[in-house]
Amino acid sequence: MIPLRDTIPTRTVPLVNGALIVACVGVFLLQLLAGNGGEELVRTFGFVPARLFHPGNLGTGSLPMGALGLFSSMFLHGGFLHLAGNLLFLWIFGDNVEDALGHGRYLLFYLGCGAAAALLQGLFATASLVPMVGASGAIAGVLGAYFVLYPHARVVTLVPLFFLFPLVEVPAFLFLLLWFLLQFWQG
Repeated sequence: MIPLRDTIPTRTVPLVNGALIVACVGVFLLQLLAGNGGEELVRTFGFVPARLFHPGNLGTGSLPMGALGLFSSMFLHGGFLHLAGNLLFLWIFGDNVEDALGHGRYLLFYLGCGAAAALLQGLFATASLVPMVGASGAIAGVLGAYFVLYPHARVVTLVPLFFLFPLVEVPAFLFLLLWFLLQFWQG
């Protein structure tokens, strides 16, 4: 099943949601152009818990980079499928949440959810030097808000059945559940 769009119409143009998608794609292209999978970008701008929780052990400048990493890591991704999966769900569900919250509050909500998720994950491994990347925490917040705002919404879905590809409407909560299970499974 491939989600295509939800059935809730938006009243405003989702400027922030579109800008977040463009920013994630742009940063991913920078990662590709940087070579070596963008390892240097990931090491520099990914969220490294030890930089925030144990900056004295890493030398000067670690604390500011640790705090910056809470936000910059949301725009880095571990590969094309990671990026595509995150952005597909953001594209389908984020516009309605932005419509409900307004542009400014949506941006603050998105960034706050992403930073809170990175911080929470970092609390489980405060000494970790492994950079965390991805918008999954921010998107989890957006999906949670969508479920609260539109609990009975439906999603138009492409269902591949051999050589047929019918469009079917399914409850949005199934895709929200699928996304959370995929995040849990991927680790």
